[in-house]
Amino acid sequence: MQRILAVDDDKDLLEILQVILESSGYEVDVLSDGHYLFEKIKAHVPDLILLDIMLGNLDGRKLCKDVKTKEETHDIPVILISASHNVSGKMNENGAPDAFIEKPFDIKHLLDVIKIQLPVA
Repeated sequence: MQRILAVDDDKDLLEILQVILESSGYEVDVLSDGHYLFEKIKAHVPDLILLDIMLGNLDGRKLCKDVKTKEETHDIPVILISASHNVSGKMNENGAPDAFIEKPFDIKHLLDVIKIQLPVA
């Protein structure tokens, strides 16, 4: 079963994402504090990361760049999600996410983007 790590400081949204993704057949880990991202990755390496841009005092774009530029994590697909930022113009830069979804998002669109980004099991 493929594992998705959802990172967002909105615990209600994390709960909704977990229900949606688990009912779609994914194993889901959630994280509400981006400071622990690499600890969580090390404990259970995800097949994909859903990462909010605004994580309290952290910037998800910086965390994404860290994930995409580290040797041990650069192959993990990262989908950035945000209501207030649009990074689609920066998708080809070094450390860019693999995809971007605007909030509020359509559940079917979210699942379609996840399916496209996940490696074939």
